[in-house]
Amino acid sequence: MTLSAIILLAFGMSMDAFAVSISKGATLQKPKFSEALRTGLIFGSVEAITPLIGWGLGMLASQFVLEWNHWIAFVLLVFLGGRMMVEGFRGNEEEEEAPTRHGFWLLVTTAIATSLDAMAVGVGLAFLQVNIIFTALAIGCATLIMTTIGMMVGRFIGPLLGKRAEILGGIVLIGMGVEILWSHFAG
Repeated sequence: MTLSAIILLAFGMSMDAFAVSISKGATLQKPKFSEALRTGLIFGSVEAITPLIGWGLGMLASQFVLEWNHWIAFVLLVFLGGRMMVEGFRGNEEEEEAPTRHGFWLLVTTAIATSLDAMAVGVGLAFLQVNIIFTALAIGCATLIMTTIGMMVGRFIGPLLGKRAEILGGIVLIGMGVEILWSHFAG
């Protein structure tokens, strides 16, 4: 696999994290760059680890991983998206202030849900002559960059959307889950 192919793969793998990070940034109250970078580091770390796990699983039992990864991603994304939508629709008498940061475990769970495709890619890479460490680091770095940028884009979209940002973010997550399931059965 050439360097340019690895870079294209890395940025392609980071696009779902980019979409999610925009909605994550939009649901916060003017997230600072440090929070965007924190989110980018969490997403990038998870996105770098999952192809390694997939590669290892590909060496051991690729059939099981390929049979179930789409269902796992679908359930996680629909659950997280549904939770965001419920929070967005939940009406309070007084408008509560948006949080300034997301919880660590919420970000890790969301990162895992959006990186299961990277695990599947790792399974496929197990059958190619590729430097898996370099490829995983490239995917993690691209995700770090794209997630950090997405959070900052969300910072500007959030005030325009208000509470609807959470509903829209939930719809994006559910849509991603449905798309993963659809592409598995359609392809």
